[in-house]
Formats: sequence, C-alpha cells, structure tokens
Amino acid sequence: MTPSTGPGGPPGGPPCSAAGSAAWELLLPAASAPARARGRALQGALRDAVRSGRLAPGTRLPSSRDLAADLKVSRGLVTEAYEQLTAEGYLRSGRGAGTWVGNAVRAARPRARDLAPRSPAARVDFVPGTPDLSLFPRSAWAAAQRGVLTELPHESLGYPDPRGLPRLRTALAELLARRRGVVADPERIMVVSGVAQATSLLASVLHARGTRTAGVEDPGSPQHHALYASAGLGTVPLPLDDEGLATGPLYASGVRLVVTTPAHQFPTGIAYSARRRAELLDWARSVDGLVLEDDYDGDFRYDRAPVGALQGLDPERVAYTGSVSKSLAPGLRLGWLLVPDWLADAVVERKRTTDLGHPTLDQALFARFVERGDYDRQLRVCQRAYRERRDTVVAALAEHFPGSRVTGIAAGLHAIATLPERYGPEEGFLARVTAAGVAVRPLTAYAHGGAGGGRVGDGPVGDGPVAGKEVRLVLGYAHLTPGRIRAGVARMARAV
Repeated sequence: MTPSTGPGGPPGGPPCSAAGSAAWELLLPAASAPARARGRALQGALRDAVRSGRLAPGTRLPSSRDLAADLKVSRGLVTEAYEQLTAEGYLRSGRGAGTWVGNAVRAARPRARDLAPRSPAARVDFVPGTPDLSLFPRSAWAAAQRGVLTELPHESLGYPDPRGLPRLRTALAELLARRRGVVADPERIMVVSGVAQATSLLASVLHARGTRTAGVEDPGSPQHHALYASAGLGTVPLPLDDEGLATGPLYASGVRLVVTTPAHQFPTGIAYSARRRAELLDWARSVDGLVLEDDYDGDFRYDRAPVGALQGLDPERVAYTGSVSKSLAPGLRLGWLLVPDWLADAVVERKRTTDLGHPTLDQALFARFVERGDYDRQLRVCQRAYRERRDTVVAALAEHFPGSRVTGIAAGLHAIATLPERYGPEEGFLARVTAAGVAVRPLTAYAHGGAGGGRVGDGPVGDGPVAGKEVRLVLGYAHLTPGRIRAGVARMARAV
C-alpha cells in the first residue's frame, strides 16, 4: 500500500510516486520496535517523513486499516498515530475524505554548521592565542575521569553550588596561593567557563551598580569590546608605557573599572613594574575602583620564577581570573574568578541565574587532577615545550632576519619581533609573507579602534601599519613545533 492522490484529493496534489513508496518504507523499522515503544516509534517515523519532505504536502495517506495490514500492526496503533499528528498539524483529515499530509510543514533539510574558529589557510600560522593541543594529557585525564565516576556520590550529580564544588574551590585556593601568590579564600572563588564568562559576570554586576565604562589596555585583547558591550558597558582604550598601564591617562579617563594583564601584557609582552603595580592599586583606592586582573599565561615565565599576582597585594581592589585554556585546552571551558568580598554575593547570584552552576563531573574531574599533582606536571610539560619554542623563534629570527630584536619578557605563548627597516614598510612585508603562505599579525593589529576582527584568542585587523619602515610582529609559537617555526621564519625571509 502506498500513499496516493486520488480523485478525492486536493487539487494539485502530488501523484503516487517512487518517493512516496520510499517514504512508506521508513515506517517499517518503527513497526518492528518493541511493543511498548511501537506507538511512539511509528509517530516519530511518520513525523520525520513529513518534515523531511518524503511525504509531500497534499499526499493522501492509506486508511488506518490498510496501513495497519501493510505494517502488520494493530489498527488502533495507526489510528492513534494519525490522530496525534493531526492534532500537531502534520496531518489533516475530513469525514469521509481520508487523511492527508498538511500544508503547515515546510520541509527543511537539517544542517549543523561548525562555527568554531579555524586557523587561516596558510602553510605556517604564527597567529597567537592557541596552545599546543597535542600536549593535552589524555591518559592522565582519562584516569582521573574513571576515578571520579567511581567515587562521586549520587547526590553530587544534582544542581551544584553556583560558585562550584567545594572540593574544587578548595583545590584551586591552594593551587593559586602556592603558584601565583593569590589571597584565595574558597568562599570567594567561583568556577566559570573561562575568562570570558568571568568578565561578563563581573561587568553585568557592576553595570547594575551604575558602572558604564571599563578601561582596557591599548594595545590589548579585542575581545573586551564585545564582552563589555554585552553587559551594557563601553570601553575606554588606555595607553601603555614601558612599565605598564600609563597612570596619567588612567586618572584622566574617569573610569572606575580597568582590565589588565600585569604578569605578561598581551600583546606587548612586558611585565608591569613593581612601581606601576603599586600606582595602579593607588588609583583603585583613590577612585573607589576595581582592577580586573587577567592572569591568562602567568604560569609561563622562562627566565625566572613568575611574578606573583597583583591580587595578592590588595584582594579588595583586585578581581582575579584565569583558566586552563593555555595549560590544558580551551575546549574544556573551565576557569576561575576571585572577587572582593563586597562583590561576592552579587556575582554568585548572577552566576546562579546565568547557568545554575558549572557541570559537576567536569569540576570533580579537575579537582582530582589538581589534588593528585597532575596539573602541576602538565604545567611543567608545557613550560619545557614553550620555552624551547620561544628559543627557536629567537634563533630563527637571528639567522634569517639579522638585526631583528625580540622584546618583552621571556614568557607566555607569543613574542614581539621588531625587524630592521630594510624589511619594511610593514604593509608590503605583510602582503609578501601572506602570499607566501605565512599567517602573521603585526603589533598594530592589536590597537583598539581598528576595524575588523580576528578569531578567538587573536586580535582585530587594525587600520594598518604605522607610517614608516619598521616591522613589528606578534609571533604565536606555542602551537608550532620547533621544525615548523624554523620553516615558517625561513619562508618569511624568502618572501621578502
């Protein structure tokens, strides 16, 4: 028995066709489903056939008696399916006129697009912001996952404390105090899905208290514009000098919230001086303001022990955030936010209403990973790999671009390279290396106010290089092997 459009059908209805027969075959697996699930399976298969267009609008369906005989199911099962889909609008029926596919459904072929940021189509990609994802400790992570699934109490799978599991907050407090010098009270630590969520939470709470602008480092991360805008805040670019955020423009700006990267400024690569750190805190106290410290790669210092976090000097004037995006993988969406006591309750409440808390299993897994020393081991693995890659960048530039300089401290996942004027002007240099298949960003691309935008972890494409011949590049190296780094620098040299 096949669906058809007989004399009693609507005008213009599709004729009986092979497509109709094929659509009917879609119902056969449903008819063989277990007895208890057969009715739901039949309804689902029939609904999908209409949605997909296999049963076109205006198609007349077999009678319930005939379809039941064809499928070898009870007539009541088919009648119930017809009635349910008629009630939902997929089918329509009339006394003595049979059952037809309705006109309400517009078939659309489902398509899932992948909007994840992708590397440019280049032979070598020096765009910063991505760690080496092959360093992810799969075996240790899997072992921690097995352990957590074995030991986690059933009640822990319910809705969590919006701040995060006490076990993880305790482990993070110990880790951050030991490694970063943070004053870490577990009651003021919040587990978040990364620095982006931490920023949005804090900005939305401050907006509710009257804040309308946030100061951001210039040059700096372009993500701040969109993040603060989503909370209703504008951003005020604030210039840097050799010691960090310039305090004169900061006072003149009138802002009371400023976001900084004092351990290793992105993208210039400088570390804030002790004097500038003290001046920044003096500003916060004098204007009743707040500093948001983004410690995104504070663990990765290669020439000495990392400088402790700014938050440790004044926990009531500094909110501190970080994540595992550079040490493990950004896809884990796992980070932390420490807030001053006077903001804690409001930020916790905003976190609760935003997502009801971070996934419990992920939190328990990371807590175990930290407690057993696996995270410290992972940091050491990353430090060794990234130090070697930075050294490779410096050596390759010295070989292929004599007279070039690498500035900023020996830290992080990117380096600032200044090439001699003979390789300029910058615009021409970039055009030639891009044509040669090398993706690279100039420092000018990270100046706030530039047009365009980069991918996550990258900066926007700015208004273009500053007039002159000097070429200053931001070279991301963490995701490249030493061999790829040498090949990429050599390719740039051949191109210019």
